[in-house]
Amino acid sequence: MRSTFNIKEPKGDKETLILFSAYFKDEGRKFVYSTGEAINPKEWDFENRQPNDLSGRSERANKHRAIKRQLDRYSNFFSDTIQNFKLANREILISEIKENFDVEFKRTKSISSKFFDVYDIFLTEKKNDYTEDANSQTTIKRYEYNKKLLFDFQSYRNKKIHFNQINKAFYNIFIGFCIDEKSHSANTLRRNVGLLKTFLYWALEGGYTYKTDFQKFKAPKAQQTDEVALTMEQVEKVFEFDLSNNKRLEKVRDLFVFGCVTGMRYSNYSKVGKKDIQNGIIKVRDEKNNDKTLEIPLNEFSVYILKKYDYNLPRISNQRFNDYIKEVFQLLGYDEDVKKTIKIGKDLIEQINPLYERISSHTARRSFITIMKNKKIPDKIIMSFTGHKSLEVFNKYYKPNNDDKKDFMQNVWKMNDTQLKKVE
Repeated sequence: MRSTFNIKEPKGDKETLILFSAYFKDEGRKFVYSTGEAINPKEWDFENRQPNDLSGRSERANKHRAIKRQLDRYSNFFSDTIQNFKLANREILISEIKENFDVEFKRTKSISSKFFDVYDIFLTEKKNDYTEDANSQTTIKRYEYNKKLLFDFQSYRNKKIHFNQINKAFYNIFIGFCIDEKSHSANTLRRNVGLLKTFLYWALEGGYTYKTDFQKFKAPKAQQTDEVALTMEQVEKVFEFDLSNNKRLEKVRDLFVFGCVTGMRYSNYSKVGKKDIQNGIIKVRDEKNNDKTLEIPLNEFSVYILKKYDYNLPRISNQRFNDYIKEVFQLLGYDEDVKKTIKIGKDLIEQINPLYERISSHTARRSFITIMKNKKIPDKIIMSFTGHKSLEVFNKYYKPNNDDKKDFMQNVWKMNDTQLKKVE
């Protein structure tokens, strides 16, 4: 008997599965088993029945060596299985060989290569490792969201996720899903790709996978675009918009305006209560950094909203808030198309969406900073309200619109009366 490896579609131009084959000459029987590994026919050594380019330090060589190690496991296991049958003087049956292969290879540390079972082990380990502080809990929630995102992606493709199929093609389809179906920003994409790679590194180290393609997944980068920041007049328009016939959206609108006039993150301003008000100042522990206390003086808008709800602001999850606030701005008529460009590797992907879809809880914080800076409030004062430590990060929130830019230009470059007479 002899064993070897073949590729499923040797004449194709795309990645194809590698199959383990064993031939029993006397009986004319054949055992074929999918290794789950895949390779492009151009990268397959047909003479030696293995991946080519196994030497050197290139990414392809590393990938091919990883595949070769996995293929060696199949060959060695087959030899050991046949030897065990002979030592036990047992009849060699194809069905029993297959059962042995299923036990050995269709498991991941005693659970078949079931992607989400492994993810659950990962989550449990992380929960045991992390402390109970806010930052750790936020990280856990992000891993949980990433699991749900991957599950949604699996449902969208109607195809189960397997470790052996996580390659560049998988990654490109996943990114497209996040952009087209989930409308994720470049920052969200970058974060979620990072979380996925962290999980896959953990799985690789734990022996749950042998695939290393994910190591070269490049997180998307956003091109410079005009983020949305509202003017004072726009905030007032939102505040005055009549939503009395829709209490759900009225609560969301009020929370949004409260964020616009305090500059806090949603995780902070959505939880403000009467106990947090001291001598006309909102004092809260920063949810992102428990070592930092934020102090934001009250103003007429924030006092009005707090009193409206008897100092007990509506409680809405951030995800639902971001969904509902888009409805508010759609009703307000913010429906013009805007373009955003995301760079993935060397490829540029353009997104065109109505403006209201770009509104989120973070728009409120960005609007606060932009309005305050346009009013010539010193950066140090604004940063003391927002909690920013880095001026570089703080300035990324400043988004003056075209009208603001025109006003700045005209206010600086003004002619005096003598110069005007010369022009005339």
